[in-house]
Amino acid sequence: MTDATARPRRVILLGSTGSIGTQAVDVIRRNPDRFEVLGLSAGGNLGLVARQAVELRAPVVAAAEATDEQLARAIASAADQAGSAAYDPELITGPHASTALAGRPADVVLNGITGAIALEPTLAALRAGTTLALANKESLIIGGPLVKALATPGQLVPVDSEHSAIAQCLRSGSAGEVRRLVVTASGGPFRGRPRADLADVTPAQALAHPNFSMGRVITTNSATLVNKGLEVIEAHLLFDIPFDRIEVVVHPQQLIHSMVEFVDGSTIAQAGPPRMLVPIALGLTWPERIPDVDVPVDWTKAQTWEFEPLDDEAFPAVALARRVGEAGGTWPAVYNAANEVCVDAFHEGRIGFLGIVDTVAQVVDAYAAEPASRVRDLTLDDVLAADAWARAAARARVAA
Repeated sequence: MTDATARPRRVILLGSTGSIGTQAVDVIRRNPDRFEVLGLSAGGNLGLVARQAVELRAPVVAAAEATDEQLARAIASAADQAGSAAYDPELITGPHASTALAGRPADVVLNGITGAIALEPTLAALRAGTTLALANKESLIIGGPLVKALATPGQLVPVDSEHSAIAQCLRSGSAGEVRRLVVTASGGPFRGRPRADLADVTPAQALAHPNFSMGRVITTNSATLVNKGLEVIEAHLLFDIPFDRIEVVVHPQQLIHSMVEFVDGSTIAQAGPPRMLVPIALGLTWPERIPDVDVPVDWTKAQTWEFEPLDDEAFPAVALARRVGEAGGTWPAVYNAANEVCVDAFHEGRIGFLGIVDTVAQVVDAYAAEPASRVRDLTLDDVLAADAWARAAARARVAA
């Protein structure tokens, strides 16, 4: 905050028990004068959301996979264990709990939910006029036109580290001065391996990311590079840059989070540790920065940073994402939904690692025959129908 007398920023955290949510709680915990938590939402991790709620004294707590009685019991238990004073928050439960919470008045809603289920909370926050710190890339990707139609200038703040980096770099020049965006990728645990060597990859190997763990879906997506494909679509939607001016480069160290190349030949890069604390904090306070959120790069130590071209043959997910992104409409929803089904099937032993993206490509190809593939004036029902169609199509293929 630029003014010590300014009131704390009022925050709603969606997905507070996940990787993004727990790190957001950490940022808030270390800066209690800057934030007031108005609400928390979670899926089924009642013990953790209850402990967070008791600590932060959130007036509203939401849980998608619980009843009021179950959530109240978890909060009472957490308060008792903490020796907390009397605490009786408002409870919201059921499958639409996060959407209901997202529409409440606040200064900023951080959407840290994973997957396509976060679209409706995203739309609810935008309709409420709240600043939306978006860590859930899927809701923008599958509902791009819907999200962009609702978002006012400055209302949507990216939290993905790559897109936060691009947003920071773009402050160095005007839109007309941008030549291209350069999105960095770690390359995942299988960087440098040819396609033939990936046939026998196990789920444990796919989850052994060299730099981080972000949960099963996102970590697997990083191994297949589906995550990078989604980020290319997200960059196009966030920054209105054509796909042919968005490049992916492999940077194993993940110290440069992304770059912007300008028309005069200069490139601005944003660097920092391969963690999410800075993007999360910026999402909560944009455009202001919080001191000492994370440690900077240690320039006193010798180090080597590598950059490599993307191997599209071994990792075709990015090229496929460009294809569905350029098609627009409901196509990105099909790509995303089919992938979510295939990731589950891989971890359940029903398909191999290469089968994830191969099956997604088959579903995308099959979608061309569907009348819905030609929808352009998108509605929420169109997106949900495409999502459901793709999940059914993918399930049929992984069960065959």
